[in-house]
Amino acid sequence: MKVVILAGGLGTRISEESHLKPKPMITIGEQPILWHIMKYYSSFGFHDFVICCGYKGHVIKEYFADYYLYRSDVTFDFSAENRMTIHQNIAEPWRVTLVDTGLGSQTGARVKRVQRYIGDEPFMLTYGDGVGDVDLFALLAQHRASGKTATLTGIQPGGRFGVLDVDESGTAVSGFREKAKEDGGWINGGFMVMEPEVFGYLSAEEDCILERRPMETLAREGKLGIYKHGGFWQCMDTQRDKGKLEELWKTGTAPWKVWRENE
Repeated sequence: MKVVILAGGLGTRISEESHLKPKPMITIGEQPILWHIMKYYSSFGFHDFVICCGYKGHVIKEYFADYYLYRSDVTFDFSAENRMTIHQNIAEPWRVTLVDTGLGSQTGARVKRVQRYIGDEPFMLTYGDGVGDVDLFALLAQHRASGKTATLTGIQPGGRFGVLDVDESGTAVSGFREKAKEDGGWINGGFMVMEPEVFGYLSAEEDCILERRPMETLAREGKLGIYKHGGFWQCMDTQRDKGKLEELWKTGTAPWKVWRENE
């Protein structure tokens, strides 16, 4: 199953760093948060990634173009042979497709524009600026059992986010509310599963916002499910958020770090 990662936004709330690089390339430890997200999915056996690039997308492309070289021991022979030899290659089991989905495109347009790389099959979708310890197997199992067109992971972080209305079953989204004060409401934390039918709700027009009309329509039709996650989740919207993630990583207590070293 492919994993689509939204990595094209401007990251204006963390402009101290995003004026130099796209937000998903801002580092936690010595690696971009995008790498942390991919390592997490890969630890569950999901190795095929489609990355929706936009703002400064060339930085992401250069990172992966040099990834193999940076993580290996190398001998440069500048003699007559002029040869480069790779030693002790540490390769990820990844297949990474990088797609330019437009500089000003909204989230729905970006997903629609990678449709040709996904085909007629279910896929996972997440944002390129958030990590968590979501049980991806349980998420996928609930999605498959529900028969929904899409399932998102609901978390409860408090204010500053748009709130989801959840129906009496506790497994379906019935509507959305604008940003509210802390009221214990559920928000969309990413880590989504989508059926290919979702493309019928999307448009390649730049102003198509996934979280607006497409998801609102799915919710009204009873086709949007929610997987409730009570564990760790943190987005990286601000320098303060980045500081929290850095501290967890530095102290060896990062809940999303579920892989072993050299794995």
